[in-house]
Amino acid sequence: MPRTQSGGQPTIVSIAERAEVSIASVSRVLNGLGARRDTVERVERAAAELGYVPNAVARSLKDGRTRQLTFAMPDIGNPVYVAMVRAIQSVTKAAGYRLLLHSTDAVVDDELAVLRSLGDRTSDGLVICPIRITDEHVEALRTAAGPVVVIGSLPDDVPVDSVRADSVAGAALAVRHLHETGRRRIAFVNGPPDTVPGRNRDEGFRTAMAECGLVYDDALVVHTDFGIDSGAEAAERLLADDASRPDAVFCANDQLALGVARALHSRGLRIPEDVAVAGMDDSLLAQAGWPPLTSVDLGSTERGRHAAELLLERLRTPDGTHPLAPRTSTAPPRLVVRASTAPTAVNS
Repeated sequence: MPRTQSGGQPTIVSIAERAEVSIASVSRVLNGLGARRDTVERVERAAAELGYVPNAVARSLKDGRTRQLTFAMPDIGNPVYVAMVRAIQSVTKAAGYRLLLHSTDAVVDDELAVLRSLGDRTSDGLVICPIRITDEHVEALRTAAGPVVVIGSLPDDVPVDSVRADSVAGAALAVRHLHETGRRRIAFVNGPPDTVPGRNRDEGFRTAMAECGLVYDDALVVHTDFGIDSGAEAAERLLADDASRPDAVFCANDQLALGVARALHSRGLRIPEDVAVAGMDDSLLAQAGWPPLTSVDLGSTERGRHAAELLLERLRTPDGTHPLAPRTSTAPPRLVVRASTAPTAVNS
């Protein structure tokens, strides 16, 4: 009978006896260090028959690794971050890591706490997606106890890998498209202007309006948060006066765009015949609405996947650092045209 610990838990000794291999061979297989295929099969079969469960705590104490990574995002219910989660997990799971999820609700103190928690060694590294970057963020990133990758824009002198979206160019793509389809009174529903995405989308909107020879009208711009209900409330403000009604609404994300569409439907206005609607992110919501929503794809899946790859590359060295300087990549935007912005007669 193979020997076990006093509590009945199989040991590498009992597995070695069952598999008829050396203790060293069992250790190599269980620690993923490689062995002959027949040895691996015998050890894995013996471990399964004995009900062996690896002691993750002991392994963590031995090599200083938890085999866990964290992804902190502003809103776990936003399809953009769901797409990122799937992309990050596909990479990290293949590398043998579990992915812990944390929704910060875009609260700065919560984001700072997650950054500082790397010192607790509850995870080996962090991917974080803040929508505001404060001086406190910069300091926490500079002094983080483990490797961090930021999905978003950072000041150039922050020594952290980052993966960005070009939402300035993305917003401009949407506005130019609306202009090309004949719209001239283009409204803008944006998120908070003190956030990175809110600021960049505003810049792209203003730039494209000027390029198209259109006047930026404060009465056609609403700043709110990034939710569906906020989009509906913003549309009600824009539609309060029929005489000044916009013929198109560009929204800073798809959730806002769905809220705008809901308000338009409730008033009996047709999309796109009366008012065209375009969003950003090209999330699942863009295809779920009716009519399907024109949206700017900001590469959520690609950004998530690349952020995970950068983090794993940092972790491949013993101290979690990398000889290369911090790296920054940008996902190019892509306009996905659907029925919500079908062309109308071009106005003079």
